[in-house]
Amino acid sequence: MKYSDDLFDVNHDLKFATVLGVICGLASGVAAIYDVGAAYIFIAIPIGNFLALKIDGAHHIVTLIVFILICLAFGIPQLSLVILLICILGTLADEVGHELIDTVTQNKFLNLFFEYRFVLKIVLCLLAICGAFSIWTFVCFLLFEISYVIAGICFEKFN
Repeated sequence: MKYSDDLFDVNHDLKFATVLGVICGLASGVAAIYDVGAAYIFIAIPIGNFLALKIDGAHHIVTLIVFILICLAFGIPQLSLVILLICILGTLADEVGHELIDTVTQNKFLNLFFEYRFVLKIVLCLLAICGAFSIWTFVCFLLFEISYVIAGICFEKFN
């Protein structure tokens, strides 16, 4: 989704941003229907981003529609609303912190903490340790986050 966002925000390329968004929606939807941990993560992220007013382009809306359609068509695992709410709050804290931290403090640790959105990482790690889902789901989430950063680096290099 990072590459899609940058294509839309920087290059104003709605068509390719939407194509990449559809691929992201498909991948996230498939993960959510097969794994409870992925369902928590991939449901919490769009809800948290929606609440933080970060769904700001047609490519996001198309991605969200694809994701929702897959989840509705194939179903998702049974979720605890408490755990889902914890994940949503972690995502929301990351997004709000990411946008506002520079205006609040120049503390390097806090700026890096919110630049790389560590609230959700900590929340998911604790939930995995507590048995809400597999530790491997958390490891896969970290790999997902690393790929997000790499996508940003690739976008800067090739555009």
